[in-house]
Amino acid sequence: MNDANRTTQIDDRVRLRQAGVLVSGAGALSMNDQERNVSGVVHAPHSVLTDYYADEAQRPGWVRRVFDGSAVDYDRIERIAGLGSGLRYRGQALLRAGLKPGMSVLDVGVGTGLVSRQAARIVGASNLVTGIDPSSGMLRNAQVPGGVRLIGGAVEQLPFADASFDFVTMGYALRHITDLLLAFRECHRVLRPGGRFCILEITLPENKLRATLLKAYMRGVVPMLARLTARNVQTPMLWSYYWDTIAACAPPKQVIATLEAAGFAKVDRNLELGIFSEYRSDKTPG
Repeated sequence: MNDANRTTQIDDRVRLRQAGVLVSGAGALSMNDQERNVSGVVHAPHSVLTDYYADEAQRPGWVRRVFDGSAVDYDRIERIAGLGSGLRYRGQALLRAGLKPGMSVLDVGVGTGLVSRQAARIVGASNLVTGIDPSSGMLRNAQVPGGVRLIGGAVEQLPFADASFDFVTMGYALRHITDLLLAFRECHRVLRPGGRFCILEITLPENKLRATLLKAYMRGVVPMLARLTARNVQTPMLWSYYWDTIAACAPPKQVIATLEAAGFAKVDRNLELGIFSEYRSDKTPG
């Protein structure tokens, strides 16, 4: 499929998503999409993006491979995409969500450790922070303080005992999970009673001008810069995919409904600059 057709297809999905409808890659609602639009609860975070993989069953393996390949470039491109503000913003968001010194932290989708670095700084001891990620490439390229524990694994089946952490965070990994409800239930399970869950995510702006500008930057400028600076050939594709998942992702109301269905209480969403969503929720004290 050429870039013009792909862009038209994504634009159609954006219009439907802004209307609260999630569509499949072929443009028609599947039964699962219809069910989740009725209940508000979502499983797959976005519709199937057939420009990259054939069906939902192929998505986890494809995502893992592209992150493995592009991990060597991830921090460099992220600094370009975020204009150098990424680490500072992550730290501020964790503080707004209630992270405090002495808390034990699980960083889901740790990637190269951008959130974990800030979490370790805030809690005051790097051995209080654990990161988990399904991408071995990301873990190999992670840059975290000594003492931070890094583990390979998926959020849908966390290898931790019940009530293991005071705080669970997920930084820009929501769009790459296979089953949101299952993942959120696992995060709820490993939190101690009274613990806090914080999700950081980029959300498609409701304002059409902002959405157009964000698309031009994320779908055009960032992949172009990636092509000029990347060491791995998969890196530009990752950043094109990054925008496409933002455009197709479940809207905030459905993310909140899914958090509540997973057992979380006091769910709220803080929005920064009309783009950066911070979902915060509590595990009710026992």
